[in-house]
Amino acid sequence: KKKGGSQEEAVVSTQSTGEPIGDQKNWIPGGVRFTEDDILVNVLRPGQELDMVLDAVKGIGSDHAKFSPVATASYRLMPEIQLLQPFRGHLAEKLKECFSPGVIEIVDGEAVVKCARLDTGSREVLRHSELADKVKLLKVRDHFIFTIESTGALDPLDLMREAIRILKEKCKVYRKELDVLTT
Repeated sequence: KKKGGSQEEAVVSTQSTGEPIGDQKNWIPGGVRFTEDDILVNVLRPGQELDMVLDAVKGIGSDHAKFSPVATASYRLMPEIQLLQPFRGHLAEKLKECFSPGVIEIVDGEAVVKCARLDTGSREVLRHSELADKVKLLKVRDHFIFTIESTGALDPLDLMREAIRILKEKCKVYRKELDVLTT
């Protein structure tokens, strides 16, 4: 319960208290609470009062998107950049400018591929006739780069581990069904 004072007052998540239900106190480390301390819940104007009861429900993403801790998940193939001839001087500088920072570096006056992984796939180099036929942009077909963004409820690495665990379980189920079909 919170009552506004003589001016606007912010209500943040640290001002709430959680009451564990059943055996939650045994399996929720740190007790029932918000995931972050500085979440703005409401702003009270003078004379306003806030009294609320919050119920937390654990769900899964297949029930509703609001239960999914994944913000964005994507993958791409590892880029491969082949320089078919040496690039020096102004051509080396021009080549470097065609890629994201860190992809091409100039070493001893010559352009070299420093980190192809940083390439965003812009294909800008192909717009320049003096560079286009001297550079090959490829993808490594068996090297995947996964990007997982989290809403904050779970660490992205934990999300990946859980996804792999679920995939393994599904594979076991399909393998059993295939065994039944083949016997």
